Amino acid sequence: MLKFESFLLSQPCCPEETATDRYYFNLTNRLIEIAETNSRVTGVHDAIIERAALCVAGYFQDMIADAGLWHGFTDECRRLYGTPVPFFSVSENYIDYELNREDIGFLVWYAIAMYSDDRKVYPFAPEIVALADAWYGELESVYDESPIPVGYHLAHELDVYSEEDQEMILKLGSWLYLHSWLLRPAFALTANQIVSEMVASEKGNEEIANSIQDAVKKEPTGPLALYVGEWVHLTINYKLSRRRERKEEKLTHPAFQRLTAATGGSPVKFIEGYKAFNEFLIDHLGWKPGEEHLVQLKDCRDFVLMANPQKGLLVATNICRCIKAPSNAMYNAEYASTHAIDLLTERGVCPHDLLAYICENGWLPDAKFPGSDDYDLVARFHDFIARCYLQLYYRGD
Repeated sequence: MLKFESFLLSQPCCPEETATDRYYFNLTNRLIEIAETNSRVTGVHDAIIERAALCVAGYFQDMIADAGLWHGFTDECRRLYGTPVPFFSVSENYIDYELNREDIGFLVWYAIAMYSDDRKVYPFAPEIVALADAWYGELESVYDESPIPVGYHLAHELDVYSEEDQEMILKLGSWLYLHSWLLRPAFALTANQIVSEMVASEKGNEEIANSIQDAVKKEPTGPLALYVGEWVHLTINYKLSRRRERKEEKLTHPAFQRLTAATGGSPVKFIEGYKAFNEFLIDHLGWKPGEEHLVQLKDCRDFVLMANPQKGLLVATNICRCIKAPSNAMYNAEYASTHAIDLLTERGVCPHDLLAYICENGWLPDAKFPGSDDYDLVARFHDFIARCYLQLYYRGD
């Protein structure tokens, strides 16, 4: 069972205990107990069940308090994907900002996927569906009697432009990023990477804490890979405006001009083997002749080159077999059925600009979660999946 100290760490008023904390702590432990006694929920580690229960209980508190985080998340999902929760075509019984089965299903998947070692979890796997059904039933049974969580509405009546509210907004942003039920699961991998790198460099606890705080300021997180300021705006019930379109640059990068000239207009080139790759760099992109370029890539099987009119050239390796492009002779459907999902879920496998271009052109038709044949789900929500799994590797400029 979950310890009260662990529950309190997830609450916005921590380290202070509020009058309703014990109620929601007990509710969280009931969810854990339901999972542990449900014969249909198999193969999910106890520690992950605890974290998933914290996530779902946090959603329940947020929704009852109308705290704003779930409100903002579903509004932004509807703007981006036409549905309040990814993966679900919601039923006619779905009510915005109320308790919904679809919400629980999404959050159970999200928490389990983000905390698992093998993170490529199919959202409609039997254990996910069984757990979501069981937890929804419990929450529905206590919905009318549950008290409004004390201190859970940090965002109420805040004005992001008011000097008087800045201290509370900073507190809200810190809690959202590091401890809130919605953002914390997606930050888990980033936090683990920071800690591992710092420990390997023999850094102390203070330096690790500083690195994590630096991530709060600079890196996106949460299921939509938004920056902390964007999450604050959503939670205070501001809708995110679309990013300003970059002003069109008058100058076009030489690499773009040369690559499109070599391909007959396409900004993408597929090449098999290092020898052919190096020759293309010399013969078509104007790199210095008589040398082996990018020798660190010499052992790679294949290469994808993409040029952006303003950013120039980028290179990805060992993914050609996954990409069903008309000009890609290396595409392999059998290989892609297993590995195409990696482009959307594993950080560093495919650069953002190239991944977006591939998906926009429908060149990743074989991407699916392991254990499923639900290709349409990934095709419809490729942007969300990439945001949720890749974070800075997808949304960073």
